[in-house]
Amino acid sequence: MAAKTLHFLLIPHIGPGHTIPMIDMAKLLAKQPNLTVTIATTPLNAARYAPTLPSPIRFLHLPFPTAEAGLPEGCESTDQIPSTDFIPNFLAAIDMLQQKLEERYETLNPPPNCIISDKYMSWTGDFADKYHIPRIMFDGMSCFNELCYNNLYASKVFDEMSESEPFVVPGLPDKIELTRNQLPPEFNPSSVDTSGFRQRARDAEVRAYGVVINSFEELECEYVSEYKKLRGGKVWCIGPLSLCDGNNDDSVKSRRGNVAAIDERQCVKWLDSHEPGSVVYACFGSLVRLNTPQLIELGLGLEASNRPFIWVVKSVHREKEVEEWLAESGFEERVKDRGLIIRGWAPQVLILSHPSVGGFLTHCGWNSTLESVCSGVPMITWPQFAEQFINEKLVVQVLGIGFGVGADSVVHVGEEDRFGVKVKSESVTKAIERVMGDGVEGAETRERAKELGIIARNAINEGGSSHLNLTLLIQDIMHLANASC
Repeated sequence: MAAKTLHFLLIPHIGPGHTIPMIDMAKLLAKQPNLTVTIATTPLNAARYAPTLPSPIRFLHLPFPTAEAGLPEGCESTDQIPSTDFIPNFLAAIDMLQQKLEERYETLNPPPNCIISDKYMSWTGDFADKYHIPRIMFDGMSCFNELCYNNLYASKVFDEMSESEPFVVPGLPDKIELTRNQLPPEFNPSSVDTSGFRQRARDAEVRAYGVVINSFEELECEYVSEYKKLRGGKVWCIGPLSLCDGNNDDSVKSRRGNVAAIDERQCVKWLDSHEPGSVVYACFGSLVRLNTPQLIELGLGLEASNRPFIWVVKSVHREKEVEEWLAESGFEERVKDRGLIIRGWAPQVLILSHPSVGGFLTHCGWNSTLESVCSGVPMITWPQFAEQFINEKLVVQVLGIGFGVGADSVVHVGEEDRFGVKVKSESVTKAIERVMGDGVEGAETRERAKELGIIARNAINEGGSSHLNLTLLIQDIMHLANASC
């Protein structure tokens, strides 16, 4: 008797930080025998990511209701929202996608046996219930983060605290201190009010059949164990998803996520010209936009480190100001022999995996954090918003693979000018030296990062913990599919 073919329908949240790991997950699933994978997303997002996908993976196009939601044409991703004023419109448009999917459901052949949807696509809970399909929530964060969120929700320990007063997150294996102004939007009164959207996401999370996590058990074993207890066991750590392509060549690494703003050969040639472990890589993800004075402080900190560096400068609302400073201050001329500035999307996995990179100056987004772990590169941490301050605690305090620049509060997207300079250049230079210098603490940090990189790669390989968890997940869905026949 032929083995039953399973059909997984993946529904990512439409932003690079959420979509890219689900694209990686689709690649992992598509490698399994007797398994069909479909990704439901908008036409522009499908066009953006399709070139990085193997042909067996299908796209189901869901027209994005930009006009109905009052959004500018072409605004189909979080990194294309022109200002925070449009966030409510964007979230409303996301909820409208349920109807778009229902209208196209009959075109899915065979019907899906399982939905894996991003935690912020909360409407997929109602959709899955309507069509009697088991739904698994994809959480683009760690089990450490999920436990912090859950315990903060349950305890409300921060309610009576001032914004800058430290408190201990209760019920964790380690003593983790935060302040109210470091908390994610769910708990931070100064954030844009998206409480309704986030509460719906939390309600849908509770109803999910299970959760897949982009992490690996060895990275946070105590937190995985505690989160499984909280969820009743239906938790599968199947990461690091960025390793889905294995040890592929540079061209594959450079295409991950988007078209790079630099030729891969030029990038590798520059990296090859520097000593192993000597280069600082500075990049702040797809959404962070530092204001001009803060960007200048970052640049001066990199320069003062006297180390070779790659600095990714994303397009900013004051791009002209930044370009004028780079040229007129003489910065580019001064650092031309040891500094590479990339304007736009960088081939991050390609860069981090190169032996010359010895430190990653990062905003602590979870994807970037894991990519650094996979490459065995220690981190210089500079969190900005969302869950990034919690990720910093994991990196610096729990894992011991980085040091912070001293950022102490969130900087909201779209309001960067209001916050001025939060971190001076001297703090940037000092943190780089702690990670990459000759001191004992730097050497120990680098060694721990290197060891974790080896463990991460083993986890995703055959026989590793994440490889086993992926197999167990598929077996679970196969059991449900057979039981429903």
